[in-house]
Amino acid sequence: MSTLATVAVLALAALHVYILVLEMFLWTTPRGRAAFGTTPESAEATKALAANQGLYNGFLAAGLLWGAIAADPVGFQVSVFFLVCVAVAGAYGAATASRKILFVQTVPALVALTLVLVAH
Repeated sequence: MSTLATVAVLALAALHVYILVLEMFLWTTPRGRAAFGTTPESAEATKALAANQGLYNGFLAAGLLWGAIAADPVGFQVSVFFLVCVAVAGAYGAATASRKILFVQTVPALVALTLVLVAH
């Protein structure tokens, strides 16, 4: 992969690590509640669900990191797979939870996917 494509994949991995931290560790804090627009009561009631969701974001981050550092053809294949997973998860989240997810998750994944495909 090109340097630009690799940087894009790594940036998306970093974003998903940040989301993991917000969902698993900061969900009930003012920062976590502000990020997701929850009340203290709803954050407390949904913290186990959010932690589970954070774990899945961690798996996405791990896959993106693997794709960025693995030699081709594996690196390319893994990057494409996980970028598509992120784009689909973001589209679903935008349709069911918050339209903001489309711009935070799906658009960056599609940009990174385009860069990976063009670099290949």
